[in-house]
Amino acid sequence: MLSETLVGEVLSRARLGGADYAELYVERWRRRSLRMLSGEVKEAASGLEYGAGLRLLYGSEVVYAYTNDLSAQSLLELTETMVKLKGRAGQVDAQGRGGLDFRKQAAQGLHAPEVPLSAKDRRYRLERLLEAEAAARVAPEIKQVQTQLLEWDQEVLVATSEGKWVEDRRVRTRYVVTAIAQGEAGMQTGSVGPGKSVGLELFELYPPGMVGRQAGEQAMTNLRAKPAPAGTMPVVIGNAFGGVIFHEALGHLLETTSVAKKASVLCDKLGEKVASPCVTYIDDGTTPHGWGSSEFDDEGLATERTVLIENGVLKSYMVDRWGAWRTGLRPTGSGRRQDYTFAPTSRMRNTFIAPGDTPKEKLFEGIEFGLYAKDMGGGQVKPGSGEYNFAVKEAYIIRRGRIEEPVRGAMLVGKGPDSISKIAAVSSDLETAPGMCGSLSGSLPVEVGQPHLLISEIVVGGQA
Repeated sequence: MLSETLVGEVLSRARLGGADYAELYVERWRRRSLRMLSGEVKEAASGLEYGAGLRLLYGSEVVYAYTNDLSAQSLLELTETMVKLKGRAGQVDAQGRGGLDFRKQAAQGLHAPEVPLSAKDRRYRLERLLEAEAAARVAPEIKQVQTQLLEWDQEVLVATSEGKWVEDRRVRTRYVVTAIAQGEAGMQTGSVGPGKSVGLELFELYPPGMVGRQAGEQAMTNLRAKPAPAGTMPVVIGNAFGGVIFHEALGHLLETTSVAKKASVLCDKLGEKVASPCVTYIDDGTTPHGWGSSEFDDEGLATERTVLIENGVLKSYMVDRWGAWRTGLRPTGSGRRQDYTFAPTSRMRNTFIAPGDTPKEKLFEGIEFGLYAKDMGGGQVKPGSGEYNFAVKEAYIIRRGRIEEPVRGAMLVGKGPDSISKIAAVSSDLETAPGMCGSLSGSLPVEVGQPHLLISEIVVGGQA
């Protein structure tokens, strides 16, 4: 996207100006979206974005600037504006060794699509969305269906004053079906939204008929449901998007963005027991075609599988370059940003609780009265303490070890570090689900996940 000569000149001038570290991030991003409501196209958009961000570090002090003018004059003017007149460029020794090494690291295409976004026309996309809508209308009470398709094709270049030159391409596709049912209980919704780092083969992996039907059936289940009970009780949380609780209320506490500032209750606890012994918690940027996967992070480091908690003991944090300088910990390829207008920070990628060995049906045995939170919705979290409250999208009463009537309006309330210490058993049926995570450095695609698991005690907010 830029010549090596120009990149080298920008980084050299930054180092000449006294920066301890310089990093140039360049991207070209094609995005398309298509939204339909009850069979009519309501939104169809596409666009091409490009730009560059230059980050300089003076010790732990960060200076960041960005531009969408990629001409040599613009980039060099931006650099001159940022730097101070001190330091040396390239750092070549008397024998001529050293300098900036821009040997390229190219992506291997580990997450490349089988069906590129350019392989199909708009009619193909409309037909898939209409198929999903038809399947969502499982009963006359389904009054409205919205379908939305999102496609990303992002090319990234990261070059640093340490000599890294990394190119990556990230293709992601997701579609969401939302069904609204109306009856005596008012209006109730159901929604399903698969997404992966793949092309249009997503429709083969998650057929529109199946996804639409699941959304419609969830809306009808909530329409028939009674108000949820309130109180402290054992809760079985479903797999896949059930992991959003621990993403929000635990995962963010393990990012060096908060750890380095001593803003997390889990800082300075490496090697300590912080969770139930049956819990192993992992953040994996290498998951094949994961919604949050990439071959390199946005600082040019190869992504990796980071075991955060192993058998209840804290083993690692998620560490970006800034966090590494502040804490002395090894970077884990966790530096991410929404786009070139954001400086990177440590962020989750695909984060999940590892499978256990308890059969799913055993989780319910012995529960006299409790809640089965089959599918989770959104919620709120206090970043420093991990205090949370999350809505449950689909829930059922557990009575004498059996899953019985559906209930609606349930909220789960607690603290992430407390809840993870009360996990009594973990099943083997790990599944993950896509979502968007908003935090420092913008909104990012992430996967959350877990097997079914039993929390021995949790506060349920309800109406009855």
